[in-house]
Amino acid sequence: MTAESTGPSGAVDALVTAPESGAPPVRRDAVEIRPDGVEGDRYRSGDGHFQLDACAVTLVAAEAVAAVREETGIDVRDGRHRRNVVVDGFGAEMDALLDATVAVGDALLRPTRRRPPCAHVEELAGEDGLASALRNRGGLCCDVVEPGRVAVGDPVTVREADPRTAGAAIAERLSEREQTAEAERTADRK
Repeated sequence: MTAESTGPSGAVDALVTAPESGAPPVRRDAVEIRPDGVEGDRYRSGDGHFQLDACAVTLVAAEAVAAVREETGIDVRDGRHRRNVVVDGFGAEMDALLDATVAVGDALLRPTRRRPPCAHVEELAGEDGLASALRNRGGLCCDVVEPGRVAVGDPVTVREADPRTAGAAIAERLSEREQTAEAERTADRK
């Protein structure tokens, strides 16, 4: 990846897969993200519990995991949150990543929607209240733009802002340019 970051940045805090539906999470040092998901994960193999609404890759914020622990005492740093990539540096809701193109290690991902938790995560984690604790910070579903290797500690950067943010930034630059040109025309008339 050689493109430069255009927004906030962070890092991969943890990587998690589960080989089949209901299987305990496995923390990994590195994973290969393929066009159809994370190598070794239940959703890539077609064995995820919510297969009809599956995400190729899921992200969750390290800040969300920490907030759940602080607020409820439920510690899911072991991966029982059931998300593939834990990222640090974007806030609990990861708003800056939604609909952006995001470099995660050597892979490019596009978070397309929020991934709210469900009661099934409570059952698998053995933690009543986990789903409500993760509400509004349960992570993001991602499409794979470009596959690649991802390791714990790898940088996470916004390569292209979401279209709304990018469009607003372009409009602001054009407005500033017009204001500068008008000020120069006014100065020339004096």
